[in-house]
Formats: sequence, structure tokens, C-alpha cells
Amino acid sequence: MNKKLKEILLNVEKPARYVGGEFNMPNMNKPCTTRVCLSFPEIYEIGMSNIGFRILYHMLNDMDGVVCERCFAPFVDMGEQLKANNIPLFSVDSLKPLVDFDIVGMSIGYELLYTNVLYMLDLAGIPYRAKDRVNGNYPILIAGGPCVVNPEPFAEVFDAIMIGEGEKNLKEFTLLYDECKKQGLTKAEFLDKASSLDGVYVPSKVMPIYENNKIVGFTGNVKKAVVQDLDKAYFPTKILVPNIEITHDRAVLELYRGCNNGCRFCQACFYYRPIRSRKLQTLLEYGKQLVQNTGYSELSLSSLSTSDYESLHELIKGLKDNVCNGNVRLAMPSLRLDSYKAEYMGSGRLGSLTFAPEAGSQRLRNVINKNITDENIKNTIKSALEFGYTGFKLYFMIGLPTETEEDLQGIVDIVLLIKEMAKQYSKSKRPVQITVSTSVFIPKPLTPFQWERQITEEEMLEKQKFLIDNLHIKNVRYNWHSADSSIIETVFARGDRNLLKVIEKAYSLGCKFDGWSEKFDFDKWKNAFEEYGISFENYTGEWQESDILPWDFVEHGVSKKYLLNERHKAYSGITTKACGKNNCSGCGANKIGRCFE
Repeated sequence: MNKKLKEILLNVEKPARYVGGEFNMPNMNKPCTTRVCLSFPEIYEIGMSNIGFRILYHMLNDMDGVVCERCFAPFVDMGEQLKANNIPLFSVDSLKPLVDFDIVGMSIGYELLYTNVLYMLDLAGIPYRAKDRVNGNYPILIAGGPCVVNPEPFAEVFDAIMIGEGEKNLKEFTLLYDECKKQGLTKAEFLDKASSLDGVYVPSKVMPIYENNKIVGFTGNVKKAVVQDLDKAYFPTKILVPNIEITHDRAVLELYRGCNNGCRFCQACFYYRPIRSRKLQTLLEYGKQLVQNTGYSELSLSSLSTSDYESLHELIKGLKDNVCNGNVRLAMPSLRLDSYKAEYMGSGRLGSLTFAPEAGSQRLRNVINKNITDENIKNTIKSALEFGYTGFKLYFMIGLPTETEEDLQGIVDIVLLIKEMAKQYSKSKRPVQITVSTSVFIPKPLTPFQWERQITEEEMLEKQKFLIDNLHIKNVRYNWHSADSSIIETVFARGDRNLLKVIEKAYSLGCKFDGWSEKFDFDKWKNAFEEYGISFENYTGEWQESDILPWDFVEHGVSKKYLLNERHKAYSGITTKACGKNNCSGCGANKIGRCFE
């Protein structure tokens, strides 16, 4: 570490974010021919909490001939210091500049991180667009993460984009690079070979075809990469233990991937299909090793709907009896309201119980295929109160298709129901505390609602005001998501390649860390869109079912026909039964991988 960097670290917030040296750090000095840096366009505490990032980091370091390091977005104070002192952005593992790696990957999990991608490249001294790196000595730049469901707004930044599961495509991509490097192949020759791999999208080879500024086709397609047997997939049990507290500071067990519930607004439900589980004995062994190798005092279970794991009761019992042993807290995520059982709750002090009814009325829950009933809600509240809970956190969406004021009133009615039932069933003398949080509906790609419009900013504010006025109740707190940032999120969720110049302009105006409410500046974003004469409504309005969508070139498994059928059922108030071993909904995911294996 040079003297100047030492001085800088003494004058920024949380210098441990930038210097590595954590417990269980892999050997950065092993013999290797390929050096990879996985980067995360958010601060260390958030990036290090991401289970996918952890899996891929350790997977690459366990490969022969490969060393993988990490980089996170420096917070504003550190970024300013790097700029002022002309120090290029570096990895936290060995302080090596990003520009000196063979491959630099970015995990992009949220649309409001797009300016942070440019922020990190700017600090690293790497040109934003792939076409501007053709003749320079720059790393292969790749992207992955949830936002690759529709990678088009940032497609031209990257040489390749990993669509699907990194245990398959990132591993194959890295091995191929190592082989091509040894053969002396050029970047272009390597990318040509890589484009034949499942889930490897090379934007310079698969491009949208426009007529009158409307997409009419593509020059190729990409098939999502899928791990066929999750039980045999790579999973690290000797993971890094951060030197500072991170957002989710605990060991995590991933139970399964996919979700069989089919909520019509939920992108993750459809993107992570087919549904594949890890076996009970595999998870018990992983849990034991994680606790032994890390010293964590908390173990969390992770999946899109943990209560749907087939052997959950046996898993919880086995972990509590043989892994936790009274010394490690077993943390449970929020559960579906139709599956709550007191014994599923984590060990230790009771906090608030978290549920996501999503909609206030039974009618609207049927529209979105949230298969829970009013009776489920009542039974859950009763059971939780009798078990000793005195706090409830409830999550809802506003602006869902067909929503009316009666549906908003339903949110208020659920709060009043909890307060009334607390008088009868609560075992505590303390008053029940209720927190209601609402987000704004985003018509996400690869969902039955991907064609829907987003409500206008005026409608958002009107609905939020209704809830502010009607949830002004003692011991009830109401939180709501920004209307402005919800618009930007929708624009980029449904965006195309025309938006990269807008992202570049917004960054030049000072936009970064847009996911932080105190950093988000809607006026700068509006200026960036106005600069190019692009209207938000081009991306937030309702789309025709016959439209070719920016992400239609990706074979995700779930068919467009199925999504359209689910949309039509939504408007008829018809629900779809959850998938299961003996109940296939016919979404198409089983064509790229076997469900419930």
C-alpha cells in the first residue's frame, strides 16, 4: 500500500471497506493464468451481503489457474479522494487496479445502480462503451445479476453479459477465456467462441432491429444458463467473514431456487425457474460446516419462499438440534401468510413478524395471484399474537392493475384487524406496534404484468396521501417508496439501448448512488431525458400484447404465451394453483431444466 493511499484511508468513513484481509480469505498468491475481479456497484456492506456474489467469488477461487478478487463502489468520500489523487479504482483483496485484470465482472441487482456502473468504470479509467475499448489494453468487461433479465439499457457497456446462473455460464466463460489466452487468441476471437455458450450474451453479435424507432426483431437469440442439479452445484461453506458489520451479517443457507407460487408481479418467481431444491442432508451438512468455518452466531435460511421447502420442518429441527445447539440463532425470513407456523420461527428474542400480503383486498390478491385468503390472514395474526409477537411489519404494493380505493381501504382494514385481535389474543401488556410499508408497482420484464402501465406520479401521490391520512393511528407507522425513483426504476426495467446515452448524461450531471433516497436527484434525471427528447411515458405506458419487447431475444424458459394467459386470467380474477410435483402449470421452464428435482 502506497503512502498516499494510507493517508486517504485515515480520512474516509470506514476504511475497512477498501483493504480486504478478512477471515477465510482465499489465497491470492496461488499460481494462476487468469485473474478476475468481481465487482458490485454498491458499497461493501451491501455487496458482501449478496449470497450470489459470495458463491461466485469462492467458486472462481476454487478453480485451478484462476484467482478472483473483489471490488465495491467506493462511497462518495472515497471516490472523491481517488479522483483528486489520481489513484485508479482497485480491488480490496490485493489493491490491484481494475484495469490490470483479465476479466472484470459486475453484478447488477437493481435498476437504480446503473449510474454506479459508470462511476466505477470512471474511477478505474476504463471507457464506458465496449466499442471504445476495442483497441486498448482493457479487461474483458462482463455483467450478471438480476437486471440481466433485460440487459438492454446497459448492453453496450459490456463485452459479454451472463444471463442465468453463474455456476454454469461464468465458470464455462472463465475456463474458455483461460484456454483462449493460452492459445494467444484475440478478444474478438474469444468472444466469438464464448457467444456459443448457454447464457453468454455478446451485445455486439445479437442486436435489436429497429424500424421507426420500434423494435421489430433481433439478429439472434440467447438461451438462459441453468444449473440442472442444484444439490450438486457449487456452494461455499468456508466463506469470508467481514471485518466490519455488513447489512446481512450472518451465514446463509440457500434451500432452493425458483418459486412455485406464480405471483403475477414478481420477476424473480419466473426468472429463477425451473424449481430445484437441495436435499435435506446436504443442507444440514452445509449448515454445520458454515457455523464451524465462520464462527457466525446467526444462520439464515434463504429462498424466494422458504416455507414452501418440502422438508422445512425436518430441516429446522435438525439445524436447531445438531448445528445451532443453543449457541447459534436460526433466523427465518418472512413467511407466506398461508404457511405460518409458530415452530418455523427463528430462535432467540422475538422481534417483529414480517409478512407481505401485497394487496389489501381478496379481489386484488386474486388479480395478482397472491394465493392467500382473509382467513389465512386472521389465523396468522391469531397464532403470532398467541406465540408472543407484539410487532408486525406488513408490505404492500400500490398501483397494481385494477386497483381501486376499496383495495387501499383494505390495507387499513388489515391494520385495524390486527389491533382488534391483539385485545383478545396478545399475551403481552405492551401495545402491538404495526409498520406498514408500500412500494409502487413496477411492470417488470418476464412477468404477466410486463405489458401493464405504471400509474402516473399524480396517482402515486394521491394513493400515498390516502394511506397517510387513514393510517394516522396510534402505534401504527407508515413508510412509502418515492414516486420519483419508482418512475426511473420502471423506465430502466423496460428500457432499450436508446437509454445508455441518458445514463451517461445523468452520471455527468452528478447522479450516483441513486438507490439512496438522500442521493437521488430526480431533477437531474429529468434533465438527462430532456437532453435527448426521450419521454418517461415511452417506457411507463401500457404496451400492446403484439409488441416485440426489448428482452424478447432471451429464451428464459417461461413462455410469452403462458405470461399472456396469466395476464388474461388476472383481469378475470382467476387464480392459478401453485406448481408442484403433481401440478405443472405449463409455464415452459421444464424445457430448459427439470422442476422439483
